[in-house]
Amino acid sequence: MKKVKTKNSFKLTQQMSAKKVSTQKKRDPFKERGIESFIDFRDVKLMTRFLNEQGKLLPARITGATAKMQRKLTTQVKRARHLAFIPFVSEGTKY
Repeated sequence: MKKVKTKNSFKLTQQMSAKKVSTQKKRDPFKERGIESFIDFRDVKLMTRFLNEQGKLLPARITGATAKMQRKLTTQVKRARHLAFIPFVSEGTKY
């Protein structure tokens, strides 16, 4: 007698529950604001959205930025820091 396996009999419960959880696709924050190619280093309000309390850049996996825009953002934040639009270190970490 051959034993016939049904489709669901050999799946683990962890695998079944993992498939049910759907992750929401991250949206590019620059495309939402209509920024396609150029990030202005004088736009401090935009750039501070991508910095944490210490003044460090947040990674792209948290902000949802594409790799290309994350590289452009990094360059513009460095320019803004050099020209004193954004501080290198925030007030909270000086003491």
